Amino acid sequence: MTAILPRIMVAPNGARRTQSDHPRLPMSPQEIAASAEACFAAGAGAIHLHVRDAVGRHVLDPDLYRQVIRRINVVAPEMMVQVTTEAVGLYRPAEQMGLVRDLEPDAISAAVRELVPDADAEAAAADFYDWCADRNIAVQHILYDGADVLRLADLTRRGIVPEAGLSVLYVLGRYSAGQESSASDLAPFLEAASSLPVQPDWMVCAFGRGETSALSAALSAGGKVRVGFENSLWNADGSTAASNEERVAAIAAIARQLDARRDVVEGEAERG
Repeated sequence: MTAILPRIMVAPNGARRTQSDHPRLPMSPQEIAASAEACFAAGAGAIHLHVRDAVGRHVLDPDLYRQVIRRINVVAPEMMVQVTTEAVGLYRPAEQMGLVRDLEPDAISAAVRELVPDADAEAAAADFYDWCADRNIAVQHILYDGADVLRLADLTRRGIVPEAGLSVLYVLGRYSAGQESSASDLAPFLEAASSLPVQPDWMVCAFGRGETSALSAALSAGGKVRVGFENSLWNADGSTAASNEERVAAIAAIARQLDARRDVVEGEAERG
């Protein structure tokens, strides 16, 4: 059985932003590990890991991943590490899957539209997903719109994607104007998810200044959330966040508030 993702994951850097976008965006192995340690203390149970080469470019380099994972395991040994397979227009499906086969990480994220771009890619993808399942590698399927959800439903029903441990990430705002998300963006994903043959373990990330409201909506609906500078640099009031750990702490506080309200409601129901 693959691992279940924690309620809050941090995505501290992504593939595109640099320290010209924010001076506290971690890029070197040392910076990434330090950010992971601080974000774990702030309430993130997992990190969505991108690594950069010596000049700051996104790379799918298994040796560099190993170096960073070792550092994270030292400073935050209980933190789950999820490795990205994001192509960023640089890598083909075979290279993305080759990274995972070489590295054999505990968890990965993989966009359905990248690993299974067409019918010709289905056989290789099915073999890869089965290989991951055999090794208990947690695969989170990245979905950018309702059509992606419906595609995943079809792939799952036909046995290309295993039903067991189905995990998804709904990406809000990636292709909206200005890459700005809102809480209302979640509804089409949840509606399309009714087509999935099994209830997935679902998580949301959200671009832009609407990140806090979108993630709050996801938590309220029973979902999990991914927060951090990969998707947004901003606090709920529109100010620029000082660090990834500040964003994690803000979302963790919202989760605690929702839990407290839920406990009150359930307590009143029991007494009434």
